[in-house]
Amino acid sequence: MNKNKASFRDPDGFICVEDNKIFRIINESYKPNYELLMQSGLYEELVSKQYLISHSEIETNEFWKKIFPVQVPFISYPYEWSFSQLKDSALLTLKIQRIALKYGMSLKDASAYNIQFLNGKPIFIDTLSFEKYEEGQPWKAYRQFCQHFLAPLLLMQYTDLRLLLTLKNFIDGIPLDLAIKLLPLRAKIRPSIFTNICLQVYFSKKYEDKNIDFKKTANISKEKLLEMNEQLQDLVMSLKFPHADTEWGEYYTFTNYSDNSFKAKADIVSSYIDTIKPQSLWDLGANNGHFTRLASEKGINAYAFDIDPVACEKNYNQIKRNQEKNLLPLLFDLTNPSPSIGFANEERGNLLERNTPDCIMALALIHHIAISNNVPLIMIAEFFSKLAPYCILEFVPKSDSQVKKLLATREDIFPEYTEEGFEKYFFEYYDIIEKNIVGESTRTLYLLKRKK
Repeated sequence: MNKNKASFRDPDGFICVEDNKIFRIINESYKPNYELLMQSGLYEELVSKQYLISHSEIETNEFWKKIFPVQVPFISYPYEWSFSQLKDSALLTLKIQRIALKYGMSLKDASAYNIQFLNGKPIFIDTLSFEKYEEGQPWKAYRQFCQHFLAPLLLMQYTDLRLLLTLKNFIDGIPLDLAIKLLPLRAKIRPSIFTNICLQVYFSKKYEDKNIDFKKTANISKEKLLEMNEQLQDLVMSLKFPHADTEWGEYYTFTNYSDNSFKAKADIVSSYIDTIKPQSLWDLGANNGHFTRLASEKGINAYAFDIDPVACEKNYNQIKRNQEKNLLPLLFDLTNPSPSIGFANEERGNLLERNTPDCIMALALIHHIAISNNVPLIMIAEFFSKLAPYCILEFVPKSDSQVKKLLATREDIFPEYTEEGFEKYFFEYYDIIEKNIVGESTRTLYLLKRKK
């Protein structure tokens, strides 16, 4: 048994890994809360509504309890989500808290890291987050909810979508005093925001040096807690994805593909997927996920990585509208991927420390990495080869209008960026299975297999 190095904060239990499967160990200190969770009806209601991940109990003589939860194929983090993914996760957390109160329990924490995405929907994964409700006590996780969910959502709507990425620097959520400094006045004077952000900071500073036991002085009824929960829900529900013009939000509207070439590309990619039959696939530079769906619609666990927040938002909203499964869009900069963060850099893993796929796709992406970011082709090939045994690539030559746009305002210092140069370096790491010209275009699609 290998204890997960990120699982050290909760004294009531921890995560461990055996044979690449995740288990949760429950200490005897959590016994009263676990029994209440399981016997009150709360667990059954949350699982039946697909709000909480289900589990089975495993026999053990070493610990008080050992449970085996439904496995989430890919762990993602809040700073990799779209606006609506974070918003839906916030609303789910509030729903769970309301239901828990009905059964005499409460969430002791409201971390965004307690949420993952499964079958196109957010789901709560921390079984040990529930504790017995104590009459008159405030919601212990209120401030954490505001830091992990409310503050970043407000900053994304009122200031800039990119401020979501500040969660990489603040693993415990965005400090509320910082949020106040970054929010415009029109946001801060909104009554619900003033109450939940500004007043909270004011009272925290006012009493930070006072020796006050709030557990003894507080007297908040369950009805008041439910009212506060509903007010938070109304505030989160009112937040809207801001209008934003980004470089890639309407990418497929302005490509130089003819309809025939676009269809030909889809047909070739689909045939490549059928050839290798992967169980999981990462689409790097997926935009709105049009081509990623060629995999997800075949029942393959597909992940649509893109740097553009508008593209990721559109992709997620399409998943919601169509109730799609097997597809997860994630906000991701391939030239600056999510790092390992937290204590000893081991709480939240980087890209290569998570489950890598059977296949990656990089369609019309290589030129952006090589030319826009000056990354040598040999380094791209080496990095891709570490991610998956199979690779579906599209090479776009300098004669293509999209590459001409990249070179229009800069010196062409890329003599090796040719089809021959591409093949020279990529074939050091891969064997070629198939190669096809895309319809009436000058672009080439490759199906590659990593060398042994």
